[in-house]
Amino acid sequence: MRILLVAPDIQGGRKKYRFVPFPQASLPLLAALTPPGHQVEIVDERLQDIPFDQKYDLVGITAMTATADRAYQIADEFRRRGTKVVLGGIHPTALPEEGLLHADSVVIGEAEGLWEKLIVDLEQGKELQPQYRHMEYPSLAELPASRFDLLGKGYLLKHVFQTTRGCPHRCGFCSVSTFMGRRYRHRPVERVIEEVKLSPSRLVGFLDDNIIGNPTYAKELFRELIPLKKKWVSQGTVKMAENEELITLAEQSGCISLFVGFESVNEANLKDMKKLFNRVDKYKKLMENFHRHGIMVVGSFVFGFDQDDNSVFDRTLQFIEEAKIDFAQFSILTPLPGTEVFEQFKKEDRIFSFDWSKYDFAHVLFEPARMTPQELQEGYNSVFSKFYSVTKILKRAVGNWRYLAYFLPASLYYHWVSMHPKQISMDYDKSSSV
Repeated sequence: MRILLVAPDIQGGRKKYRFVPFPQASLPLLAALTPPGHQVEIVDERLQDIPFDQKYDLVGITAMTATADRAYQIADEFRRRGTKVVLGGIHPTALPEEGLLHADSVVIGEAEGLWEKLIVDLEQGKELQPQYRHMEYPSLAELPASRFDLLGKGYLLKHVFQTTRGCPHRCGFCSVSTFMGRRYRHRPVERVIEEVKLSPSRLVGFLDDNIIGNPTYAKELFRELIPLKKKWVSQGTVKMAENEELITLAEQSGCISLFVGFESVNEANLKDMKKLFNRVDKYKKLMENFHRHGIMVVGSFVFGFDQDDNSVFDRTLQFIEEAKIDFAQFSILTPLPGTEVFEQFKKEDRIFSFDWSKYDFAHVLFEPARMTPQELQEGYNSVFSKFYSVTKILKRAVGNWRYLAYFLPASLYYHWVSMHPKQISMDYDKSSSV
């Protein structure tokens, strides 16, 4: 069979980018999981056009909430042309019945073991099941090496890997534990190392939600990475900086940047979101330890929690500058389907838009508790613009001279993003609620 795997673009493919940060990691893995004898192609709509006029036996589309509407448009068009379509990813997992309005089948949760069964059903001429789902979370022990060779050009970080899945924490705004379970599952370290060795790139990424979630496993992984002399980036928590052996091994193994979810400078928010392992009073000291080990920190901050008022924006900027955080990702609290926040806000009738294309962490979609939607949107836009001003970028660049080749392009990209402020959604029609 001829199989097409698609990562939709939130903008519907109207604009093609020269570069994007990294690929949708699930698609190269799906290609590797496909049984032998089939021709597989991958299209990332941010970089390429969807080949609607080509003939395929099966089209698989992965969807996050922000790309769901575009995924449905693509699915509808291929089905109109007589092609079988399957949807997967976090959004169809959260809302499978919605997905089935646009697809022949929905893969719920992780695809390992399900994708292969779906392919066999097609090979044997069977009708696709409406839903393919696991009874328990799959093992990661035998995952094959991802098919990065099927990806096109245009990725700043093309070779991305995953060593663990799952998360024991139940942060109210996050869907990871719902999608992947509340315990860490690991790939064998030797399999990860084999795959990393195949990468021709000096810089690689680990897309784990928390690469140091199991410190014993993380230490073993870091020790085995040291001889490869790669540079790497990933996601984790401030706990790395609390463990001197762990952060030293991370440095020695090539870690140059870690994405850290600080989320808020208000501990009342962290308590509400069940993120009790973050302690604001320790942040600055831990940042000093990251920098002492040559690790840049990308801090994630979310605005719109129920304890936030108009003062949160200036207080967050002040904290970031005092703590000397290298990068920052700012987000508006977004009630993603499948999260506790979604259920809470829906029950309280606070969500005023179900336009999934606006669920990109940059639009206000609900009624905040201590400010207006307009104040939240304008505060977010202002923080983004101030932090990524050219003057502040150049100031931070001085402290990151060792990794200027990585730091400067990413900072300038975010500067460009900051020059395009978002507006609040004006769709107040709650009849579209799910």
